[in-house]
Amino acid sequence: MDMDWEFTEDAAFMALADAFKESGEVSAMEFLANGEGAFHFQDLAQNAAGEGIDLAEGDAMEEFQQQVIDALEMFCQD
Repeated sequence: MDMDWEFTEDAAFMALADAFKESGEVSAMEFLANGEGAFHFQDLAQNAAGEGIDLAEGDAMEEFQQQVIDALEMFCQD
């Protein structure tokens, strides 16, 4: 998946990162799978679609989710 969109600058990612930090959850993957994390991830995925990124194609959603997890873990390290 070729992404020209810098999702880490998107308001939905920033809200997701803030919520992850505040949750006290240590696993970004677990956080995305539940409640507030899933809500923010859905917003981010919708914004990706708005940027012309097709997350329905092949493994694109899984790859995008992994990029988000990696970014969350990197941004939220203390």
